[in-house]
Amino acid sequence: MRLPAALATLLLVVGFATGASAHAALVSVEPASGSMLASAPNAVELRFNEVVTPGAIRLIDGAGRARDDARVSASGETISVAMPPDLPQGTAVLSYRVISQDGHPIAGSVIFSIGRPTGTQPPANADGGLNALIWLARVGLYLGLFVGVGGVFFARWIAWAMTGMTVPRVALVIGIPCAIASLGVLGLDLLGLPLAALATAAPWKVAFATSAGPALLVAMAAMLCALLALRGAWYARALAIVALVGVGLSLAMTGHAATAPPEALTRPAIFLHGLGVTIWIGALAPLATLVSRPTVATLAVVNRFSRLAALAVGVLGMTGLALAFVQIEKPSALVETRYGQILSVKLALVILLLGLAALNRFRLTPALARGEKDASILRRAILLECAIALAIFAVVAGWRFTPPPRAIVPETPLAIHIHGDKAMFQVLVSPGRAGVDDLVLQLMTGEGALLKAREVTLTLSLPERGVEPLERDASLGPDGYWHLRKVELPFAGRWHVRIDALVSDFEKITLEDELDIAPP
Repeated sequence: MRLPAALATLLLVVGFATGASAHAALVSVEPASGSMLASAPNAVELRFNEVVTPGAIRLIDGAGRARDDARVSASGETISVAMPPDLPQGTAVLSYRVISQDGHPIAGSVIFSIGRPTGTQPPANADGGLNALIWLARVGLYLGLFVGVGGVFFARWIAWAMTGMTVPRVALVIGIPCAIASLGVLGLDLLGLPLAALATAAPWKVAFATSAGPALLVAMAAMLCALLALRGAWYARALAIVALVGVGLSLAMTGHAATAPPEALTRPAIFLHGLGVTIWIGALAPLATLVSRPTVATLAVVNRFSRLAALAVGVLGMTGLALAFVQIEKPSALVETRYGQILSVKLALVILLLGLAALNRFRLTPALARGEKDASILRRAILLECAIALAIFAVVAGWRFTPPPRAIVPETPLAIHIHGDKAMFQVLVSPGRAGVDDLVLQLMTGEGALLKAREVTLTLSLPERGVEPLERDASLGPDGYWHLRKVELPFAGRWHVRIDALVSDFEKITLEDELDIAPP
């Protein structure tokens, strides 16, 4: 009896010993999983609780490319993976599969971000150089339309003289090529092409197929008419009117404001708004030239412009308020959205501009008529108006890169329902796109009652991309749901989801499903 008992005891001890070291475990990672790094690390070191043998080690960089140039070395319990020197910004995933001493494979993934997480990076086609070119072309277009066309209109219909046409002429010479450039860079932006692709037909064709194509053609035609109106021909005044109308039409044909519902209101409002800006801002540069060399007729010109400007400002105020109401929808959007912030800056500059215009209209101009003020004071005030108008053009050009609040559709969280025999889990992923997501887990019994758990662990993997399991612990929120914040899901695709809920010391409920993560 003693021999069988001894053998049984020996087998029991061996069994426990084997069980105690059945699998290796990852002890630490340097840099830590989930790290945000300013630059790529020289290496990623994985330290286990026992000696392991490297198996499959895969590196996927921030651009989503599988890399085969990561060098793997092992020393005892530590595996070191030397990183390639040219890792791009974004979220990188290092998936590992190692062999423990008992021959069992151990798999997992380490995730770290260089610069910003993938999904929060600007799109590749929206690089800083192209954005700067788009912005400059838009500012140049505004100069041609408002300063150029407006200056010619002022000369032909208000001043009845061609004095001070240098600035409008230069603005038109700048505006026409900027309109052409705007068409090309729009095509590059739409197709995600580099600047060199401007020499091909593709960006021009796709840009012209949008509403911006015909609108820019009308803008170019308006500026050409203004250039022709600079000549002393009998049709010059008619061309100045055609150019002025062309400015309003080009603005009303495209853009967020023009296409906002109800278009029966917004398109006429944009048209009138454009006319008001052109008449007011376009007159400033030639008016400053007239005031710098005053004659007997100068005061009459200033008075005529003041009366017309008062009408233009009234139209600008009414149409601007209507358009802002349509685009913003609620006052809080003025500070909560980038579009609203740009509008707030514009409004501050416009108020300053209106203050200067009122000073000129009600103080400086009457004082000049009575001989109480030097004309140079009025000229400096007008030049300051010109500078503020240029600042407004620069600010408003930023609207090209942000949608108005009324066009922003709230993200709908991605939801999946996992049903098992003992429990069912509801998983909400917001926004449900590749990048950084927040997850909410609602645990329920099979009858739909709240399931109380001690610990909840979420494990994610993406087999189709070779991403081994990523494990995260959830935290219980005051709402009774389990939360995981800022979970990095760098790639779109069908992720495998496993949720382990420890409901007691002796019971753990595990449910699994698939989660389709959309592209960023």
